[in-house]
Amino acid sequence: MKIARFEYEGEIYGGIVEDGKVFFMEVASEEEVEQGSSLGGLKKSANSVDLNEVKILSPVMPSKIVAIGLNYKAHAAEFNKELPESPMLILKPNTAVIAHGEYIELPPEEVTHRVDYEGELGVVIARKCRNISKDEAKDYILGYTCFNDVTARDLQKKDVQYTRAKGFDTFAPIGPFIETDLANPNDVMIETYHNGEKKQSTSTNDMVFDVFELVSFVSSVMTLNAGDVIATGTPSGVGKIRKGDEVEVRIEGVGSLVNTVR
Repeated sequence: MKIARFEYEGEIYGGIVEDGKVFFMEVASEEEVEQGSSLGGLKKSANSVDLNEVKILSPVMPSKIVAIGLNYKAHAAEFNKELPESPMLILKPNTAVIAHGEYIELPPEEVTHRVDYEGELGVVIARKCRNISKDEAKDYILGYTCFNDVTARDLQKKDVQYTRAKGFDTFAPIGPFIETDLANPNDVMIETYHNGEKKQSTSTNDMVFDVFELVSFVSSVMTLNAGDVIATGTPSGVGKIRKGDEVEVRIEGVGSLVNTVR
């Protein structure tokens, strides 16, 4: 199931995407909730519109984005970094979020002259959780989405800590949808295309810490709220983006996130 958040005739809705249409969601009955046939108390209605008639928004507006640093073995080697003993957590503000099709905006040259794409698998949290185990983690995941952890590489090196480098407005493209039925998030291909040329191509099985370990670990540090996103790290092959570039993050079984740079 692909969950969308979209604008139609000036109103914002949630919906289910099927066959080029988006079906509006409506409140489920108590019986449907008890039977587990609804999704968070919502269900697909009979009403739909064509996807090309709506504006696709980011699939969630998280209270926070927790990005994971150096979580692919090849990416750590790319930067001559030792593998972390525990997940490296980096917070990105929700003000950085943009949707599929929206623009990544470069800061002025005097602020940064090296901004990179970083294609990642995003994990969307289903409900509030704290101190959950790895075995419990799956029950707290709503689904998966494409994520671009845009980073000002020169500021990352200059500041040592990463908040400014990853925190600019538009530096968190997410979407276009949330896929709820990904069979095994720990073995899917992530590919990033820069102006149509494949630059990143790695399976998530190269992760140092897998998806369920990450959800458990982050929940041991902070409360995760419904709609929060964990960006699980980027493979090797990151690179610089410039005005006019197009970046596509394509994840097997999840979808394709495309943004242009300006």
